[in-house]
Amino acid sequence: MPRATLTIPDLEGKAVLITGASTGIGAAVARTFASQGALVGLHYNSSVAAAEALASEIEGAGGKVALIRGDASVSGEMARVVEDAAKTFGRLDGLINNAGGMVARVRYQDMTDAHYDAVMDLNARSVLAASTAAIPHLKVQGGFIINTTSIAARNGASNGAGIYGSAKSFVANVTRGMAKELISLGIRVNAVAPGVIATPFHDRYSTQQQLDALLATIPQERLGTAEDCVGAFLFLASDMLSGYMIGQTLEVNGGQMML
Repeated sequence: MPRATLTIPDLEGKAVLITGASTGIGAAVARTFASQGALVGLHYNSSVAAAEALASEIEGAGGKVALIRGDASVSGEMARVVEDAAKTFGRLDGLINNAGGMVARVRYQDMTDAHYDAVMDLNARSVLAASTAAIPHLKVQGGFIINTTSIAARNGASNGAGIYGSAKSFVANVTRGMAKELISLGIRVNAVAPGVIATPFHDRYSTQQQLDALLATIPQERLGTAEDCVGAFLFLASDMLSGYMIGQTLEVNGGQMML
């Protein structure tokens, strides 16, 4: 893994925990932060082989990484993941709340309490649990939180993904609320909202027909890649580049939805 072409000096040596980092966007973010010289806490749960392979790749390129396993849908697990990262590195400078998923496509007419709880716990409660646990560490020297929301937070989501979109809308609003409260502690909070990104997420939840329909709505005429999203996370993590930005959501969607 070669060093990134663009070097961002104020990220080198920072200890950053990335949740949901074994595959997709999280994995791309983990690789790139490691290439910047950051100490990467790589959180994963079920994707054991993928997490171990990514950690080996990062270490093989000279990066520093710590594998930390935990169920993102369980608050106590996420609090423990944060503590493990801070203990491993002796500090915590940043938290990227990327863990999440649709769980399943369920139409509103078929909604159950169990499905609602599963989606909200994984996508919304996990952000609150990890962020709350990280605050005491981040405020020591000042730091950042970046939440991964989604284009689904603004467009109502596609068929059967409505509760997922609502959970991501919750995350977007939590981002603004946390930004207002935590800036007094020296913690900047922002978010990234990916559009339709070709990752294992859509391999699991979307048919080719659904992806083709979504593609037709994207002015850039292609699906995004995990690497397309990385720059937004780097930008928001750097005080040098975005030090006067809080409560913002950077949209990465090929023009599918514009502000």
